[in-house]
Parts: sequence; C-alpha cells; structure tokens
Amino acid sequence: MITPILRRQLLRSARQTRCFSSAPIAAAQEIKRLGVIGAGQMGLGIALVAAQKVGVPVTLVDTNQASINKGLKFADKLLAKDVSKERITQEQSDKIRSLLAPTTSMDSLADVDFVIEAVPEIPSLKFSIFESLAQICPPHAILATNTSSISITRIAATTTKDPTDTSTSSRVISTHFMNPVPIQKGVEIITGLQTSQETVDTAIAFCKAMGKIPSQSADSPGFLANRILMPYINEAIICLETGVGSRDDIDAIMKNGTNVPMGPLQLADFIGIDTCLAIMKVLYEETGDSKYRPSVLLRKMVDAGWLGKKSGKGFYDY
Repeated sequence: MITPILRRQLLRSARQTRCFSSAPIAAAQEIKRLGVIGAGQMGLGIALVAAQKVGVPVTLVDTNQASINKGLKFADKLLAKDVSKERITQEQSDKIRSLLAPTTSMDSLADVDFVIEAVPEIPSLKFSIFESLAQICPPHAILATNTSSISITRIAATTTKDPTDTSTSSRVISTHFMNPVPIQKGVEIITGLQTSQETVDTAIAFCKAMGKIPSQSADSPGFLANRILMPYINEAIICLETGVGSRDDIDAIMKNGTNVPMGPLQLADFIGIDTCLAIMKVLYEETGDSKYRPSVLLRKMVDAGWLGKKSGKGFYDY
C-alpha cells in the first residue's frame, strides 16, 4: 500500500511536471515493493532508507550470503543507534527491520515494482544483471542503477535484443545515491536516450519520498558529481606525488580553506582508491581528454592493494 509520504511526493511531482499526463502517477502508485541488488554499504543504505522513509518492503539480493549477513548486521547497528538517540522507537526499529527481506536469488525480484542495482563499477557485471532483470521483473517495473560512471544508454541497451523495441529500455534510469546513503541528501537522476518521462517522474518522486534531493544529469561520462569530484581528487594525488605538498597539508588547506568536512586524500580513502581509479579511467577513455588521465600514484596504490578505509590502508592507516 502506498504510504502518505509517497502519496504527497507523487502529487507534488504531478503539479510540478510540465505537460503531465496521468501515466507517471499510475506507474508510481504501483510501487508496493522495492528490490535492491547488492548488500554492500551502498545497497544496504538504499534498502534501509527506503524501508524507513517510504515504508515499502524491500527485497535485498546478494549472491554472497556472507555479504548479506554483514549488511544486515550493519543495518541492526544503525537502527540501534537511532533508537539510543531517540530518533525512533524500538517498535519502529523492529518494523523497519521486518521490511528487509534478504535473499541470494535474483528470481525473488519477480514481484517488485522498482529495482535499484548497487554492485561494483564493473560494466560486464552490470550489463549481465540488467539483461537478467529484463527477463525476471514484471513489465511495468522500473530498472534503476546506482552507477557512478557507466553510460545509462549502454546499460539500457542490454535489456533488449531489438533496439526499436523500447518497452523495457525506456524503464531504465540511474538513481545515483551519495555515500553514506542514510546521511547524504543528494541523488543524481541520469537518463539514457531510451528513458521515458514517466520513468523520470516516478524515480524523482520515489527519491523525494526517501528524503533525498534529486539533481538531474545528462548521460555524459562521470555525470555531474564525479565529473567534478574525481578530477579534484586526482589533482590532489598528483600534488602529493610531485611534491607540491604533503598529505596533511593538502587535506588541511582544503578543509580549512574551502570549509569542506574532509580533505581530498581522506575522501579518496573513504570512497575507495580502486573506485576512484575506475571512474577516472572511464572519464579518460570516454572523453579522450588528457585532463582526466589517472595519476600514476593512484594506479600504484591500487596495484599495492592500498584501497583506503575498506582495506585498512590508503593515504591514511585505519
């Protein structure tokens, strides 16, 4: 059943959409179950926020049971923290937790109305997932990706063998949430050439119901956030490797000089050094512009396995 919060967001979206027809609302009102693929930090965060803010059941899929167990343990920790700070009651916490339905089977997504893929930035993996989703999910379901760099048009194209048949590819979109999802308000809405306006309207309304502030971006390498952020981080790494400044001085001047909460090198550690490299490679390869060439030190750190916070060592030790 659609929640009061989601209903208000849908009605507000309808009033604000130019040349609006009844189709987007009809599609959005069918969001009775969400699917999330990937039980890592991003996927778990998306699932938890959707359950808490929108109140919809969430099918959480990950082929690795250990990842599911780790993700649910993290969810329990976040909910317990909210209870301890009196943000929610124990009863509300139990209700939110009961809405998360973990599974290792993609076939469990056969009854979802909206699915968000949140797996690592590996093009072949995402293409394979969307090819499967086109076969598993109902014909009305919106197929969203949390990709931070891969073309939405290319992802959408994997859902059909006939490019002239856009019945499925028109329902593919990117809802790129910012990390950590429970805290960050921003979400990028990126459309492919095939994406319909109905899909855009529904995705925006659903993200607003999750308490997020959507920004729309064209399907261009890096989109908005990473097109701006990653060259900034890459340049900071170049400054370090060429001796322009020390690690601490680079981070300190950006924190104290531009009022950002975290310096670029520490931020790279939290994002993941390998993720930064993957995105810089996409920017460089797809634009051919030398200003996006990944730093030599960035490549070396990935080769060394120094991936940041998740590996225990990056520009800082954890």
